[in-house]
This record gives sequence, structure tokens and C-alpha cells, in this order.
Amino acid sequence: MSTMTDALPLEGFRVVDFSRVLAGPHCAKTLLDLGADVIKIEPPSGDLSRRAFPGNGEMSGYYAQQNAGKRNVSIDLNVPGAREVVARLCDKADVIVENFRPGALAAFDLDYDTIARTNPAVVYASISGYGQHGAWRSRSAYAPTVQAETGITANTLAHFDRDERPRSDSLSHADVYAGLHATIAILAALADRERTGRGRYIDVAMAAVMLSMNERVHVDLSGIDLGAERPVLGATDGPFFTGPGGERFASPMSLVGSLTFPFYVAAMRRPDLAEDPRFLTPELREQHLPELHRIVQDWITTFADMESLDVQFDEARIAIGRVRTIQEFVETEWAQSWPATRNAVDRDGEAYAIPGRPWRFDDHIVLDDAGLAAYRGEHNAEVLAELGLSADEIAELTRTGILVSVEPVYQEG
Repeated sequence: MSTMTDALPLEGFRVVDFSRVLAGPHCAKTLLDLGADVIKIEPPSGDLSRRAFPGNGEMSGYYAQQNAGKRNVSIDLNVPGAREVVARLCDKADVIVENFRPGALAAFDLDYDTIARTNPAVVYASISGYGQHGAWRSRSAYAPTVQAETGITANTLAHFDRDERPRSDSLSHADVYAGLHATIAILAALADRERTGRGRYIDVAMAAVMLSMNERVHVDLSGIDLGAERPVLGATDGPFFTGPGGERFASPMSLVGSLTFPFYVAAMRRPDLAEDPRFLTPELREQHLPELHRIVQDWITTFADMESLDVQFDEARIAIGRVRTIQEFVETEWAQSWPATRNAVDRDGEAYAIPGRPWRFDDHIVLDDAGLAAYRGEHNAEVLAELGLSADEIAELTRTGILVSVEPVYQEG
């Protein structure tokens, strides 16, 4: 049950979600969390993420995290008559989200230009690797490939922990960030629709998103050789520090930087370090980094616990963060009070813990579970009945193979 008495901001809005795997589903899931009714359209082959590990049959934790709470219609667009059914659904949509290759849905007359003729108020968002136009529009794109193209992988490899071998980041940042930027654009378009009465077409390129999310693009493109003068914020010097109780932690504030080194001097109450010949310049501090790191590390061990150390770092305006696993993080006091996680049922009676909402409205805390992750086609009859189709018409669509579904193995109650 939710403790929130007011309606969520997008309640009453309908989203048709053609997307699969991560970028589009994450966008639509965010709209769902904001209160929208999201109807996911799946082909007979299903969303590829349904078969991710770990999972049970065609239901996986990966799928549940991005799709729990969405209603599901499974339809074969290659069967004559199917496109007309989906077009009727799109005519009632406030928002449409898709992340196919550019032009893929135009082959089914489900592109923005076609749908906008009968639903000019629709907000239609397309997410792709390199956008709907230009030389790269048809390139295959996944998060790791876009991250490699846009400098993210090179940056990760250049700033790996010195105690470990170089490696790329395993998280799909390009997908998730593209989904969030698509959400931002959709919300802006819905606000604009209130003024103009018309919808918008939104072209989201994952490559452009990754550039926009990189706060150091200006550094890389400046042509300036920064040498030992590292960016004020960003990767830690490494190796990481060890707390009084053996906790591993890091700070984004570089030990060697001209703007950040004085903060450490202040935190340690060691003004003499600023006059030490080894540490007079960023270049010298870089040369003597192991010695400087050892001085800071030895000072850290004089504290009884991380709490008292954190207080002194905070007084000097140095932010630190313990290196925790996800499990350790969700057990913290902060994570419990936000709350940081909620449950999504995987339909065999078990629940996956998935991320909680990343925001609050008017300080209300929404405590409801994320809901069920639907089987493919589970809401065929329910959704099409809302369009005015009779039970006989829906049965005929099923008989002809337009509508398809998987028989649930688990039912609520």
C-alpha cells in the first residue's frame, strides 16, 4: 500500500511501449513510476531480456526490474490486421516509446508521421545509438559499443584502480542515461502540449547522451596538457584509503590537485605539508604520491572509527565514500529510510528486490511494491476491451494469430 494520498503526476496518461531490453523500457518504467499507465507491446518472440540470467522460463529478474507494473499486449505485426489493432491503441496514447533501429516501425505504419495524422497530440520518443539521421543512423548500437565510441571506455581504462588490471565498466550507462534523457524530453513535450495542444517527435541518440553526461568533455577537447594537474572532481588518485576498521573508501578530491590538496592539509591540521619541498606543486606531489598517500593513510589510522574520521573530513569539506557492495549499501540506515529498494514479483511466487523510486514529491514516501512483471500477452483482452473490442472480436484476433500469449504459471491469490 502507498502512504501517498495525492495522485502521482502522470496518473491518467497512457504510454505505449514498443521498446525492448533496457534504454526504452527504462524510460517507460520511469513514466510508470510517475503514475502513467504503460502498455508494453511485445512480438511473439518476446523481449530478449526475458531470457536473461537469473530467471525462470521467460521471466527474468532483468526483465522484471524494467517492466514490473506494465500491462502487456503480445501481437504479431506480420499477421494481416495486426497493424490496425495497434494503430487503434496508438490513437489513444499520450506517449509512445520505441528503441528499434531507425525506420523499423515505419515498415508497419507505426512511425510518428503516420500516427500523428490521427493522433496529433501524441508525444513520440525514438531512442537509438546515433539518432534518426546521418551517416551512422543504421549502425548497430549497444551500451558498450556507444560507450567505446564516445570516450567513456577510454576514460575508464585510464583511471582504473592501480591495484587492479585495466577493465571496462560492466554497467550499461548509455542505455540507462538515454532512457532518462528520453524521459526528460517526454515530460517537457507533455508540458509544451498543455500550451500548444500538439505533440512532439523526440529523437534521442545514445552517443549524444553520453557526451552530455561527461562533465569533462571540455577538458579532453581543450588541447591543454594538464600533466599532473588533474580535474578538480572525478576519479580518485588510487590506491584507495583504508579506514580505521578496514573499510575501503575513496574521495573524488585529488590529493595532488592545486585546488584540492589544501583541503587535505586542513583536514589533517598539517600546515607544514604545504611547505614540504616534496609537495610544493602538483607535479612534485604526483612524483611523491606514494609518500603523500602514506602520510594521509597513517593519519587515518589515528581515528577510532569511520564516523569520527568522516566528521573531520566533512569539516574540511572533503567528501568520502566507502566502497560497498550493493547488498551492504541497501542495509544502510539511509537506504532503509529512503527506501532504496522495493519488490517485483517474478510470477512463480518469488520476489526480486529492485531499485526504489529515485525521487519524492512533497516529501511523501511511496512504499508500494513495483507490482507484477506481466507474462507476454497477459493483458491482451483487458487492454483491447478498453478500446471497445468485444469478447468475440478479441477471440477472433487470438484465433487468427494476431494476438498471442503465454499461459501464466502463477496467478495472484
